[in-house]
Amino acid sequence: MALLQRLALHTIKTESGRIGGCFGKRIVQKAPAQLSPTASVPRLSDLILAKGFSTLEDTQEEKKKKKKSDAFSNVGRKISERIIHVFDEKGNDLGVMHRANVIRLMDKEDLRLVQRNASTEPPEYQLMTGAQIHQERLKAREQEKAKPKTAPTMTKELTFSSNIGQHDLDTKSKQIQQWIEKQYRVQITIKKGKNADEPQSETDEIFNQILQSMPGIATFSSRPQAVRGGTAFMCVLRHLNKKEEKAYRDSQEAQKRAALNRDKGSDRESDAVCQ
Repeated sequence: MALLQRLALHTIKTESGRIGGCFGKRIVQKAPAQLSPTASVPRLSDLILAKGFSTLEDTQEEKKKKKKSDAFSNVGRKISERIIHVFDEKGNDLGVMHRANVIRLMDKEDLRLVQRNASTEPPEYQLMTGAQIHQERLKAREQEKAKPKTAPTMTKELTFSSNIGQHDLDTKSKQIQQWIEKQYRVQITIKKGKNADEPQSETDEIFNQILQSMPGIATFSSRPQAVRGGTAFMCVLRHLNKKEEKAYRDSQEAQKRAALNRDKGSDRESDAVCQ
């Protein structure tokens, strides 16, 4: 009986060892699969770096958008300076105040705070109502729309010979005037005749004739000069600016008044001779 008990106990221990060994093998085999070095597990540094680039780009875009819409923006209670110069909603100077006092005043009067001049010391802020901020933004948008859109200046080019006939020259002068009136710059190149050895003064005369055909409209942007090794001469014409147009009108008025005074003086002299 004791022998049978010892045999049963030995059998149980042996089977337990086999079962434990089997489970142990399974655990050892599974562990490398779960912790495989080839598994595509993202590194922490990669995540931080990727997030960093994304955050930087997003922040820059947000700043650009904010900068466009920051005109008359309510700073709220986030006043970065301790001491600021404050104006009320009517523009009255309230003097220099501590930000805590400004916040209390905002809460009491139900007003917003807008930065008006950050370059002064201390910086200037103004208390405004929500309606005032809205109106100022609308006004700023209208002013932005009213700004003239300056398009790039286009240049037209025209080339002809110094032997050009008067009729053809008149035709080209009309074409140049049409371009000038449309705010184009016109580059004119006059080539010397094949057998001609004319001086620059002759081509200058043609340039001046073209310019004189459109008084009060055009002037030289670039005066005549030799090009192509002296075989041609070139100039650039442009439209008069507003200041030049005014000066031209004033000179014309002065000439008219001078001519009128001369005529009156001649009439008085004639009357004196007749008497």
